[in-house]
Amino acid sequence: MVMLDILAFGAHSDDVEIGMGGTIAKYAEKGFRIGICDLTRAELSSNGTVETRKSEAALAADILGVSPRISLALPDRGLFLNEEAIREAVTVIRAYKPKLVFVPYQKDRHPDHGHAAEIVEEAVFSAGIHKYQDGNNQPAHKVKNMYYYMINGFHKPEFVIDISDTMEKKIASLRAYRSQFTRSGQSVETPLTNGYIETVEAREKLLGKEAGVAYAEGFFSKRTLVLNNDLFGGG
Repeated sequence: MVMLDILAFGAHSDDVEIGMGGTIAKYAEKGFRIGICDLTRAELSSNGTVETRKSEAALAADILGVSPRISLALPDRGLFLNEEAIREAVTVIRAYKPKLVFVPYQKDRHPDHGHAAEIVEEAVFSAGIHKYQDGNNQPAHKVKNMYYYMINGFHKPEFVIDISDTMEKKIASLRAYRSQFTRSGQSVETPLTNGYIETVEAREKLLGKEAGVAYAEGFFSKRTLVLNNDLFGGG
């Protein structure tokens, strides 16, 4: 099984694209190996079906250069901190051995996003414990660092990544989710169907302006960041 440089977790397919699609595309273009793990099948989404969401997620992953796209079957709106959920996430982490893990920032209007972060935080810790059993008898793996991306919220980030060259890919990956972001005669009106992509684009533009670039995505870290060769903003 391929070892990943980056593994990004989301509660639902489209979470990762909203928060860090540009960053994923940027590092995929540089040759880094990147995977996405959706904890649920988004079966309670107001629009679209599980099958539709799955095909849209595959298309979005292809646009961003992501492989693999992993989908677990934890319950949508039933993401809570429990041993079963932690163990499933540990199994994924140990299988793909990522250097970095990304999760949603906890301050978000959707409870599942914060709960997803809690589950993966515990899983990252447990994955590094040699005697912890994940069900597949895999060896321990220690993740180098974990970062948090924004989905619905707008907060002042601790650091940003310049995505000026990959913003178009981010938007394209979001437009792949037609069931979520495009109004149709059969769709139900939700916050996502009312100019949501334009709102995300405006956020990244504002973050970019504050950093002196065209577009940027914002992130958070619980650990203090150490700058070595990146002091002069090498990107």
